[in-house]
Amino acid sequence: MASALDGIRVIDFGQYVAGPMAGMLLADQGADVIRVDPPGGPRMDTPANATWNRGKRSIVLDLKDRTDLETARRLIRSADVVIENFRPGVMDRLGLGPEAMTQENGRLIYCSIPGFASDDPRAAVPAWEGVVGAATATYMQRPQIGMTDAGTNRFNESPMMGQPVYVTTPISSTYAAFLAVTSIATALIARERDGLGQRIETPMFDSTLLAIGSPRGMGTTTGSPWARQYECADGRWVHINCANTAFAKQFLRVAGVEHWAKEKFIGNLERPTVVVSPEQALELLERMTRLFLTRTAEQWEEAINEGGEGTACCVVRTSAEWLEHPHARESQMIIEVNDPKYGPMLQPGLQVRLSETPGRVRGPAPAPDQNRREILAELATLPPHPPATGRAAASTRPPLDGIRLLDLGIILIGPTTGRTLMEFGADTIKIDDPAGTGPSADVSRGKRSMLLTLKQSGGSDVLWKLVDGADVFLQNFRMGVVDRLGFGYEEVRKRRPDIIYISVNTYGHLGPFAMWPGWEYMAQATTGMELRFGGEGGQPTIQPFPVNDFGTGVAGAYAVALALYHRKRTGQGQHVDTALSYTATTMQSNYLQGYKGKVWDEPRGQNVMGTGPLHRIYRASDGWLFLGASDANLQRLESVAGLGGISKVQKPALAAFLEERLANDSVATWVKKLTAAGAGAHQLMTVAEVMADPWLTEHGLRLTRAHPDGGIVDTLGPTPRLSRTPVRPGAPLRPSMDAPEILSELGLASQLDRLIDSGIIAIRPPVPASAP
Repeated sequence: MASALDGIRVIDFGQYVAGPMAGMLLADQGADVIRVDPPGGPRMDTPANATWNRGKRSIVLDLKDRTDLETARRLIRSADVVIENFRPGVMDRLGLGPEAMTQENGRLIYCSIPGFASDDPRAAVPAWEGVVGAATATYMQRPQIGMTDAGTNRFNESPMMGQPVYVTTPISSTYAAFLAVTSIATALIARERDGLGQRIETPMFDSTLLAIGSPRGMGTTTGSPWARQYECADGRWVHINCANTAFAKQFLRVAGVEHWAKEKFIGNLERPTVVVSPEQALELLERMTRLFLTRTAEQWEEAINEGGEGTACCVVRTSAEWLEHPHARESQMIIEVNDPKYGPMLQPGLQVRLSETPGRVRGPAPAPDQNRREILAELATLPPHPPATGRAAASTRPPLDGIRLLDLGIILIGPTTGRTLMEFGADTIKIDDPAGTGPSADVSRGKRSMLLTLKQSGGSDVLWKLVDGADVFLQNFRMGVVDRLGFGYEEVRKRRPDIIYISVNTYGHLGPFAMWPGWEYMAQATTGMELRFGGEGGQPTIQPFPVNDFGTGVAGAYAVALALYHRKRTGQGQHVDTALSYTATTMQSNYLQGYKGKVWDEPRGQNVMGTGPLHRIYRASDGWLFLGASDANLQRLESVAGLGGISKVQKPALAAFLEERLANDSVATWVKKLTAAGAGAHQLMTVAEVMADPWLTEHGLRLTRAHPDGGIVDTLGPTPRLSRTPVRPGAPLRPSMDAPEILSELGLASQLDRLIDSGIIAIRPPVPASAP
C-alpha cells in the first residue's frame, strides 16, 4: 500500500536531533529523504543516528566548496521540502536560505528549525538542547521533592529547594520536530490547493512553550496518595492514577480494602474529585504505602488494570526492559532494524499510524555518502521542478480552511490535537459532557464549544448530524469506550465514508496493554522516563512538564494532516492513531536503541547537571547558567577573561575547573562573555521569568486578551510560523456558549429549549475570566 508522502522529495540538512528527527518522521510516512552531511559525517556521533536517519539516502557535501554548493542548490531546486536547523542566517550566507530558494522553486516548502527564532534577540546564540532547556525553565522544575507531604503542597518551581536538575530527554528538539512535520504536512495541503510553497520556522525555544502548557506552567504535584508511585513487595515500583472518586472506589474494591471507604482518612468519595485534608492525606499515604508492599509490582499492574474501569496502574520499568517488553514489541512501538553498523537493532517504531496509507521504515540509516552516485545521476536527468501555479496574494487562507473537526477530546491530549488543527484553520467544534469540568482556556482556545451528553439518544442524534458535516472526528477515550457509545470508527465511516477519524490513547491499539487505561504518568513510567529522571535504585520521578500529553497532541495533528493531504488527492478517508507511549518512546530515541554490546550509561537521577563538562549546568555567583560548547570552542574560551588556561585542562578535571571559575562572577556577565566567544550559554530561567519577557507577547507566544464575557484571559499562543498561510491564535473560549449557533447550522435552532430542558445540552451562564 502507498504511504501518505509517497512521491514527496525532502532534502535534509539537519544535524544533532531536531532536524534529523523531523526527516525521520517524514521518511517513515513515505517521503524520499536525501540527507546532506558535511565531510566526516553527522556532527553528533551517536547510535541514535541509526534511528533518526533510517530510511533516508545520503550524500556528503562541503558547502564551502563551490561545486558542492551548486549541487546543494540543485538538490533544493528539485525538492518539495527542505529541512535545516542551523542558526538563523547560516543558510542565507551560503545563498541557500529560505527567501532565495523559495524564489527559485516556487513550490518549495522550506522548513527551518533553529534554536531561537530568526527575530529573537538570542538568534545568534548556539542553541544546544541544554541551552534551550535553560531558557525554557526545564531545569528549574523540582517535581516530587517533598514526597512526605502526600501531595498537599502544589508548586511549579522551587529554585530555593536545592540545585537544578538536568533533564536528559531532548524535549525541545522533539517538540520542534513534531511541530515542523505538522507544519510541513499542512503546507503540502495548502500547496495542493494553491500551487505554492512557503517558508516555515519552528524554533526550539518557541516550541518548548507548548510543553510548559500555560503562562503559569502546568507544574506537577508532589504526589497525591491517589496518583503517585509506590514500592511493592518485590522492591519494584508502580505508578497509579485513581484521582477521582469513581476510580478511587474501583481501586478500593480491586485492592480488597473497600472498608476503607468508611474511615475518616479516606476523604469524601461522593465528590467528583477526592478531597482530603493534609492530615487525612498523610494517613492515607501511610496506609497505601503499607498496602502496596503486600503484592509484587506486576501483580498490582494486572489486578488494577484488569479489575477496574479506568483506574490505571503500571510497573515502573527501565528503558532496557521496555525495549524487550511484549507490549512494546507486539504494538510495534519497538521494532527491529538490521543496521549495517550495529547489526540487528531495536529502536522506536512509527510515531503515527494510518490505516489506508501505512507508514513503514524503508531501511536502515545509510553510511555517509552511500547514495552519492545515484543522487547525482538523478539530478542529471530530473526535469525542472514544475513552476508555481498560484498567486500569492490570493492564497493566504489557512491550510485547513474549510475543514470541520469534531473534537471529543478529554484532558490534554485530544484537546491539544484539536487546538493545533484549529491553529492551522480547522473549524473545531469542542464537545464536552455537561457533567464534566468543561473545556480549559489554553487547550481549547479558538474552538466553538457545546456541552452535549451522549448518554441519551437525543444527544447521539445531534452528534450524528454533526458527523454528517464533519471532515475529522477526534476522540481519546480508552479503547472500546467510544464504540460502546456507538461512535466507533466503523460506525462513523458508514455514515461518512471519507471521514478522517483519529483515536489517541495511552498504549496504542495493538498489544496486550491496548485496552488498559492510562495517563501521562503511565507513559513515562512504562517506557523508562521515570527511572532515568529519578535514578536507578531510588524513587522514580516524573518529568517536569506533561511532555507526552502535549507532544502526543501535536503528533495527532500530524497524523490528521497526513490523512487530509491524502484525502485531498484521492478522496479517501481513513483511521489514524497515535499514543502517549509512542511519544514517550520517540522522545527517548536518543537512548532507546538495543544492539549487541549496548551499554546503558546515560546520565540519570536528580543530581545530574549535564552530559559532560562542556554541556552542563554551573553555579555563578548569583544564580545558575547552562554552558553549551564543544571541544572546538576551547581555544576561543581560552581568551575569555577568567577562563585562562582552560585549553590545557585535562577532560576529567574540566568540570571542576569551570565550577571554580564560573562561581566568581554573575550569570549575566558569564553569559555575555561566553556567547561572545562563540559558546552557547543561558541563565536558568523559571517559568515566571520566561513568561515575563515582553518578547513573547510581542510575537504572539503569550496572549493576554479581554474575554468577551468580561475579565482577562491569559493563554499561550501558537508557535509555528508559516510565511504564506500563517497560523491563527483563535478567540478566547466561551464554554457552552456556541450551542445556539451550532444547532442553527444543523437546522435545529427550534429544538434548543427542548434539548436544554431534557438535559441533553447545557448552557452555562457567562463567567468573566480571571485576571492573569
